[in-house]
Amino acid sequence: MGQRLATLAAACAVAAVSTAAAAGSSRNLPNWAAPQIATVVAHKLMGAKSVRKFHPNAVLTNKALTSLAADLKEQLGSTAPPADGSGDTGTTTTGTTTTTGTTTTNVSDPTAPETMAQLDRSLVQAIGLGKAAKQFTQGARADGLAVPGRFGTEVVARLLGLRLNHPAAQDFLELRPQDPATRAETAYSAAQILDLGLLADSWQIAEVKSLAADFTLPQVNDWQRQILKVAFSKIGMPYIWGGTSDNTETDFGVTARGGYDCSGFVWRVYKLQSYPAEGGLASTLKGRTTYTMSVEVPRSKRISFQKLQPADVIFFGSRGPSSKGSQVFHTAIYVGNGWFIQSSDRGVALAQLTGWYKKKFAWGRRPLREAGLQP
Repeated sequence: MGQRLATLAAACAVAAVSTAAAAGSSRNLPNWAAPQIATVVAHKLMGAKSVRKFHPNAVLTNKALTSLAADLKEQLGSTAPPADGSGDTGTTTTGTTTTTGTTTTNVSDPTAPETMAQLDRSLVQAIGLGKAAKQFTQGARADGLAVPGRFGTEVVARLLGLRLNHPAAQDFLELRPQDPATRAETAYSAAQILDLGLLADSWQIAEVKSLAADFTLPQVNDWQRQILKVAFSKIGMPYIWGGTSDNTETDFGVTARGGYDCSGFVWRVYKLQSYPAEGGLASTLKGRTTYTMSVEVPRSKRISFQKLQPADVIFFGSRGPSSKGSQVFHTAIYVGNGWFIQSSDRGVALAQLTGWYKKKFAWGRRPLREAGLQP
């Protein structure tokens, strides 16, 4: 079901806690970010004088986010340009209330809550990666592929590890891009950024800039474009054990706002999503688990690394290409030119099919061909 396998007993044990959290009882929420909050407090960020008075479960306000972004620039030596649209296009403007995609921000009200998408956008801008975010968005849209406005900044934020994957028993803490950000999530992101050190000397910042400058996707056919459009629309959604939806679900006794585990993400794109004139596409995937999906096609129809095409479903195993079905532990969707999209410990995010991922790549399958929609 994904990289974080949890037992049914553990899932049932947190059902009561999940219900309380869903009802909005912030007192019952754990202060999971205490170490990161201590780091933020030590750097005199976000206006708190102690961890005890930080209010981790309170929503992040426009004033707090604006102050944090400015202070990070000052402390880390960012040479970022002002937030003038050099990042993702059309996400926020100055004025009263702006709504685009999943982001709603009343920028004239300093007490207005900020969403998770806006948190990521502001922090990416603050550390000088607004241009990189725009390059990722432009690279994805070059062949007419529609992506949400938050696409570039969510790609960058997750490449830098600004999001934490909560344990399966605490999936009720996970937040979607459109949800109001908490001060705890903000402190975690800020602490991750502080770990980068001076931005001019950071190899992580340099690597993201290099990846963004070279990011392109191959030309795709109409069916591949439809599949990737749906997959990219989930960018920034959290990893949720058993999750298959953008909306609140209760799976195996665990209630979560919405999100995906690895096979749930593929299941949503290929099984649950409706496409015009799709024929038998929805019936190509028969089993919900990663293991079942990986062994539904005979060896003769498995796709090798060298022959991958955009929209192929890919599998990873403990022995790479020599893996047996029982050794397959993860699945994702290939997007082309060495990139794939997955739901993993960084939520729904882009990743490169290099290094460890390339070593563990087992095989792929091509549901579009299985459904007779392409050769």
